[in-house]
Amino acid sequence: MNDKTALLLGATGLVGSECLKRLVTDDYYSRIIVLTRRALTDAVGSPKIESHVIDFDRISDYRDLLKASHVFCTLGSTIRQAGSKEQFYKVDFTYVHDIAGICAGQRTEHFLVVSAMGANARSGIFYNRVKGELEKALQQLPFKSLSIFRPSLILGDRKEYRLKEEISKLAAGIFTFAIPGKYKPVEASDIAKAMLTIAHASLAGFRIYESDEIQKMAR
Repeated sequence: MNDKTALLLGATGLVGSECLKRLVTDDYYSRIIVLTRRALTDAVGSPKIESHVIDFDRISDYRDLLKASHVFCTLGSTIRQAGSKEQFYKVDFTYVHDIAGICAGQRTEHFLVVSAMGANARSGIFYNRVKGELEKALQQLPFKSLSIFRPSLILGDRKEYRLKEEISKLAAGIFTFAIPGKYKPVEASDIAKAMLTIAHASLAGFRIYESDEIQKMAR
């Protein structure tokens, strides 16, 4: 077993829960720190896991928990889930950027984060603009390695029902032959697998991975 520590953020979400499953059985990490806003409902029995429920509005109080070799950030919401654009911005930009800043200051080697297809700091679409602003801000931090994953529609067993997502899934299934790889839906489990694959590779520098690249890595 390696002596590296993994920090996982967003473990109660779709991609985060898949990351946790893989991290538990991954001998590359000897310690897994899991920080969540609410308690994990699915207990994962492993002596490697240190699970903490924290107040993300007071993230600077938890600096000691943000010391890790690799950080897997799957924090994310929707405007509907968050309740307002302001709350969405707080979760998807402020929380992630504040955490990344502390981790960079504590010499985290590799920061891996789930963004979104279409992320662009100049986008006229609020969601895409916030994701783009985050990507741009993260690039200013002194990480040895920064990996950004931009999946298209994320597939998986969600706890909440999303009508627009179900319609998109149906359309993608019917017209899959005509959809370029970059825009095809991707399974949450494949994103998690790709994130760990890239973490293991320890490639220095900044890289972006689109849906088609994510799916290739998961094969």
